[in-house]
Amino acid sequence: MTSPKTLDIKSLARDLRAGSRAALARAITLVESRRGDHQALARQLVQTLLPDTGKAFRVGITGSPGVGKSTTIDVLGTYLIEQGHKVAVLAVDPSSARSGGSILGDKTRMARLAASTDAFIRPSPSSGTLGGVAAKTREAMLLCEAAGFDVVLVETVGIGQSETAVCDMTDFFLALMLPGGGDELQGIKKGLVELADMIAINKADGDNLKRAKITAADYRGALHILSPRSEHWHPPVETYSALTGTGIAELWQKVLDHRKAMSASGEFAARRRDQQVKWMWSMLEQRMLARLRSEASVRTKVRKIEAEVADGHLTPALAAEQILELLQ
Repeated sequence: MTSPKTLDIKSLARDLRAGSRAALARAITLVESRRGDHQALARQLVQTLLPDTGKAFRVGITGSPGVGKSTTIDVLGTYLIEQGHKVAVLAVDPSSARSGGSILGDKTRMARLAASTDAFIRPSPSSGTLGGVAAKTREAMLLCEAAGFDVVLVETVGIGQSETAVCDMTDFFLALMLPGGGDELQGIKKGLVELADMIAINKADGDNLKRAKITAADYRGALHILSPRSEHWHPPVETYSALTGTGIAELWQKVLDHRKAMSASGEFAARRRDQQVKWMWSMLEQRMLARLRSEASVRTKVRKIEAEVADGHLTPALAAEQILELLQ
C-alpha cells in the first residue's frame, strides 16, 4: 500500500472516475486496510466519490457451497457484458484462519468473465466478519459504481448470516438452489427463502431437468405460505443451467422487472435509504470494537474484565456496562 503521505486522494479519485482498473484496485485495497491512517484516507475517498455512486444494479447472490454460484456469475456476467453492461463482482471468500487471506481463487472460477475488459472481479477475505460478508464490501461496491460499473454482483460464502448482510447492501437478492425434493426441501432455511427476491434452481439440464422442474414447483408451493418481503413483488421461482446458459436471460429479466416494480411503488428508494442508515450503525459498531482493541490502556482493562467474567466474579451484564464506560 502506498504511504499515506504520498497518496493523492484527488488523483486517485480522478483516475477511478476515468475507469482505471488499477486505480479501482488500489482504492479497494485502501478501504480494506486496517491501518488507522489508511482508514481515514478511505473515508475521505468514498465521501469524495459519493456523488458518482448509486446508479448501478446491486445484486446479491447466495447459495450453499456447490450450488454453482461462481459458474452462474461467470455466465450471467458474460451475458450482461454482451448486452452492453460493465460488470463488477465482489466475491467474498472464506478466510484462512492462519493468514486471514482468501482461500478460494474466484478469478480462476470465472474464466470467461475475468478475461473481459468490461469486468472487474475482486475476491475479498471475509476475515471472520459476521455472515461471511467482508466488512468493507459496501465501500468497495460504491467504488465500483464510481468507476463506471453499472452492475455489481456480490457473491457470498453462503453460510451463517450472510443472507441478511447481503440484503442490507443490495437491491435484489438471488438465492440459488440445487435440484432435489422431499427431505431436501424440508431442510431449506426459512429465513433465506423469506429474504429472497427470486429463487433459481441451477443445473436444470440433462437428467436433472425433470428434477429441477419438480423442485421449482415445490418451492413455489412453499412460498405461498410465507409472507413476501414486499407487497409489490412476489418472488418467482425459475430454473436455469449455468452449464448451457439456458434461462440466464430470463433470470436477468426478472431483475429488471423487480427494479421496475420497486421503483414505481417508491420502495426502491426507501430500501436504499434504510440501507444507508443500517450501514451507519454497522460502521459505528465496528469503530467501537476497533477502539476497544487498538487502545492499549483500554485493551488492558478489557482483559481484566474478561478474566473476572471467566472466573465467575462478575456477571456478563455488569461487565458490558463497565466496558461501555471505557468508551466514554
